[in-house]
Amino acid sequence: MRSVECLAAAAADPRACKRHWEHGTGFVLLEAGRYWNVLSVPEELGLSALDMLWHDPLRVPGPTLRHSKAHRMGFLLPPGPAAQWTGAGVRHVGKGSWIPSPPPYRETGHLEWIIPPDGTGALHIPEVLE
Repeated sequence: MRSVECLAAAAADPRACKRHWEHGTGFVLLEAGRYWNVLSVPEELGLSALDMLWHDPLRVPGPTLRHSKAHRMGFLLPPGPAAQWTGAGVRHVGKGSWIPSPPPYRETGHLEWIIPPDGTGALHIPEVLE
């Protein structure tokens, strides 16, 4: 339940967001840049990164979203500048942007949380992800 609260806080209307997730079949738009930014990468690169991140027994990777139709993955990071993120197909989503999000407890269409937020506010560590 804490993961729902954590994500819904980034919605324009957190209560409506939670109601939609509970009773709807789609996603909601969440604002990036306040609680977290998103590093969006091609799926192949994202899966490789996650594979490497899982090999560190002392760290659990942070929240990771997958869009199967677009073949992209999104890693939630602390808010900050985009200058360090460069590469083919790499996009940094921050303040002023919105991302679609399914509820953290089930997939919605082509969107799913591979690693849902755990409700503690833990995010990917940019230096480790890089």
